[in-house]
Amino acid sequence: MNAKVNISNRAGASFPVRRMDFEFGEVARYWAGDDAGLTHFMTALSALFPEGEQFFVDSTRAVRKNPKLSDPDLQREISAFIGQEAMHSKEHLAFNSSAQAYGYDVRTMENQTAKVIKTGTKVVAQLLKPFGFSKEMIDLTGTCALEHFTAVIASELLQNKHVQAIFNNKTMYQLWMWHAIEENEHKAVVFDVYTAMYGRGLKAYGMRATAMILAMTLIFITQSYFTAQLMKTDRKLTLKDSKYMLKFMYGRKGFITRQIPELLDFFRPNFHPNDSNTDQLLADWKLKLGF
Repeated sequence: MNAKVNISNRAGASFPVRRMDFEFGEVARYWAGDDAGLTHFMTALSALFPEGEQFFVDSTRAVRKNPKLSDPDLQREISAFIGQEAMHSKEHLAFNSSAQAYGYDVRTMENQTAKVIKTGTKVVAQLLKPFGFSKEMIDLTGTCALEHFTAVIASELLQNKHVQAIFNNKTMYQLWMWHAIEENEHKAVVFDVYTAMYGRGLKAYGMRATAMILAMTLIFITQSYFTAQLMKTDRKLTLKDSKYMLKFMYGRKGFITRQIPELLDFFRPNFHPNDSNTDQLLADWKLKLGF
């Protein structure tokens, strides 16, 4: 492990909080497959994480004192979830700063992500308030949808050797694999909070289905815009320079394309994140990374 690892368990939660201290000083400009398109695609994803993870934390904290969430086991899971997400935000901020040093304005992208989240949730809250949907419910269901998205990406990353092979830099490899492990460790926490709060009735289902559609639309638009901006900075916003990345990510068997069926699984009325069992996958990867 090319990082200092400090592991703590939040009062007996089913997963620990690992404090990572990665060093990004030696990360090359094009650290993913020596390719600008692949590197900028992944950097654009990273630009979403600091504000996105903070949104997850804030949404969960806003409801955690509700009597419906008084179960001690669930409270321990919430604490560990918040701890892991805080570490993800910390490390992606550090990586984003290293990308900033190459002349990429990732800090502005982080700020734009915050505006997209704030504006999106505010507009939805105003539109749905007359129908009895609270801001807390909207934020939490948005977090459920986005947590499913990150868990699916993480699972694919841990299973797809073709994608793993693009990480030329050891630090970046470990950053993304550590993040992927933890996204799968806590993938059910917010969903369990949401169902404890709002149940599984038609109203709760309709809200989370709507949230998934809106979240995926906003992510696709925002992340694509960020990728294009990064490519433009390098004067590589051309079909020639983007062609390999587009095929790798969105081709018939591309990294993103392969995830569509599992992403759509969220729309099943009886869906639960743990329906996709990744226990052995996580055990193998934790052993591999020395956790």
